[in-house]
Amino acid sequence: MANQAARFNPADAAKFFTKHGHSGWLGLAYRDHGENWVELELPWREDLLGEEDRAVLASGPIVSLMDMASGMSIWTTKGDFTPIATLDLRVDYQRPARERSAVIGRVECYRTTRSAAFVRGIAHDGDPDDPVAHVAGVFMTIGKDPRQGKVDVASSAGTGDE
Repeated sequence: MANQAARFNPADAAKFFTKHGHSGWLGLAYRDHGENWVELELPWREDLLGEEDRAVLASGPIVSLMDMASGMSIWTTKGDFTPIATLDLRVDYQRPARERSAVIGRVECYRTTRSAAFVRGIAHDGDPDDPVAHVAGVFMTIGKDPRQGKVDVASSAGTGDE
């Protein structure tokens, strides 16, 4: 009987990601996921303000929220936790978040190829129809952990056109 790894589950993975590292420090929280999307929340905190005189979350933590949601949407789509690298993450801000409001980030991975994954999503503070920002990104998918030897981008091919 072959030893098959369990499929990546963002709800389970978030238990680790939201307790450690940068995501843990920011206080990111798992909200929901689907077949190719993940939704996380960045809580409002006074130490994450962009300006001292406005109780609005800074843009940097929002970018981090969307980057993590992007990665988790890719792993969810591919079904496994493999190394990825952010190549391009464009954030188009529509407006500041409301004062003292958490920001919710929902990102979908809409296409994967042999070596890339493409994502899009929104950040909002309670109303997805009135977003704080839109994001679009491209991530490099890596077939093997480079710390373990030769990187083979072709192994673990994506689900899209090669």
